[in-house]
Amino acid sequence: MPRYVEPLFRPPSEARSLIFQITVGCSQNSCTFCGMYKGKRFRVRPVPEIIEEITGIPESYKPRIDRVFLADGDALAYPFEGLVEILDALSASFPQLARIGSYASPASLAGKSPQQLALLRGKKLRMLYFGLESGNDQTLSRINKGFTSDEMARQAIKAREAGMKLSVTAILGLAGRRRSLLHARECAEWVNRVNPEYFSLLTLFHRHNDEFIRTLDQCTRRELMLEARELLTHMNPKFTILRSNHVSNFLNLAGSYPKDRERLIRDVDAAMERAAQFPGFLDKAPEYAEEYY
Repeated sequence: MPRYVEPLFRPPSEARSLIFQITVGCSQNSCTFCGMYKGKRFRVRPVPEIIEEITGIPESYKPRIDRVFLADGDALAYPFEGLVEILDALSASFPQLARIGSYASPASLAGKSPQQLALLRGKKLRMLYFGLESGNDQTLSRINKGFTSDEMARQAIKAREAGMKLSVTAILGLAGRRRSLLHARECAEWVNRVNPEYFSLLTLFHRHNDEFIRTLDQCTRRELMLEARELLTHMNPKFTILRSNHVSNFLNLAGSYPKDRERLIRDVDAAMERAAQFPGFLDKAPEYAEEYY
């Protein structure tokens, strides 16, 4: 059975997936806003160890497995030949396996050629979760992302051209009050350029990142809703499913572009009208925090 080095994270859409932790931690692990893997040092687990866990799943469960997620924070960074071995072992062990997913950083995408990505896609690694965070380069520099928005767009487009599906996340409030609307517009421009299949919004929250948050003039809930509205107004991808259903969000949105564009904007306006009925609510910054480890 899989042996996990806790804490273990996965995207909300991988709730039903069997998880194999082929790397521990995040290959970059220096983004100042992120507190997910700060207690771990990045390492790649040996192929034989992973295959032992795959083959050790009880036979009665193997036909039930149709999705697998590869953890930790940047499993695509796994060396190519070893990753191919792992994908082959997954397909051999789980006859109903339809899709394998993984987080992917711009660095791990840069380390794989278009031909390698296409081969991995053929071996069922078909969903990559990609943290854009912001389309604004000044914000990306402040959070120590290590890549510009253009560099990330080129890597994301390379993955899409190899047949990979992309689920991209951006973070409301990440740029602070002064650059809030610019952050929104440039996120929208990035999405319009890349056309990811999925685009999700999180809201900046406290999780072992208080030092970074103290450097921000934090957005109020009103400003965050206006930021979301600005983003929705400027988004015009060919086809993208949008969600803001992460636990950090106080504004839940769901729809697809371009079909639901006007309805989503109206949803924000209606939410602001409802929130205005509670004096003071819109004038405060969100207080959601996680302190699980």
